[in-house]
Amino acid sequence: MENDYTPQQRLTEVNKAIQAVLLGGQSYKIGSRSLTRADLALLRAMRDDLEAQIASGENSHLLDSTYVAFFDGR
Repeated sequence: MENDYTPQQRLTEVNKAIQAVLLGGQSYKIGSRSLTRADLALLRAMRDDLEAQIASGENSHLLDSTYVAFFDGR
């Protein structure tokens, strides 16, 4: 389960997955069997989110997709 891991532990696993894609390719086929690894762009986005979470020192996902906009009243 994802909740059993700390953000640092998840980051370690995501980095391993990124390394696997970079070294072994996104997918390969041997005979009738094939393997497709996680999407590299998705892994990088997960890494960035986890790094930000670790840097902020929080485990909260409450405002993960929140943006702030300022309007000058024109």
